[in-house]
Amino acid sequence: MSTENKAGLGALLTPEESVLTLIDHQPFQFANLHSHEPTMVINNVVGLAKAARVFDVPTILTTVLEERGGLLLQGLQDVFPEQKPINRTFINTWQDERVVDAVKATGRKKLIIAGLWTEICVAMPAIQAAGEGFEVFVVTDASGGVSKEAHDMAVQRMIQAGVVPITWMAVLGEWQRDWAREKTVQGAAGVQAQHGGASGVAFAWEMQLLATPAGEEA
Repeated sequence: MSTENKAGLGALLTPEESVLTLIDHQPFQFANLHSHEPTMVINNVVGLAKAARVFDVPTILTTVLEERGGLLLQGLQDVFPEQKPINRTFINTWQDERVVDAVKATGRKKLIIAGLWTEICVAMPAIQAAGEGFEVFVVTDASGGVSKEAHDMAVQRMIQAGVVPITWMAVLGEWQRDWAREKTVQGAAGVQAQHGGASGVAFAWEMQLLATPAGEEA
């Protein structure tokens, strides 16, 4: 990622420039996930996937040795029921030509990555793609490592390579950018309500209050 792309309005994400790659959210990887609470990562990556669907962002799903490591997380597969994940043997996703070709076919240069584990299956492709002219963003709270140290060191290493760390709600916010963007506002709000934690609860409460006639007790 070049220096001039790190600041200014153009450094922010837009749906039209983005392509999302979700890597190895499978049972084997979740079994040794210790940097985050696994249920939080599941919530976040499904929320990220749903957001990509709302904004029509091309999304590539990948697994590694799924016959041994398990099928893709069902909640994630449910967001893209028509898509079969690219099942590979390469540890480094970016060495699988099918994945690279799928990303390049979109014509988009802002590559967003989330996966398990951060220190291996996320860091390797992120660093390589950043060196090949892509602006790479890693969604740190939809990814995770075998330990907090492993995750944190991987993020630091990727930053040194020019990769931008970001969280899933920040991705959604940059894609939406303006609440007057009516085409996607309902979908974005729905994703927040389902996966936004306390923000989602508060939003549901606000909708309840707005639907309560004046003078009627809740």
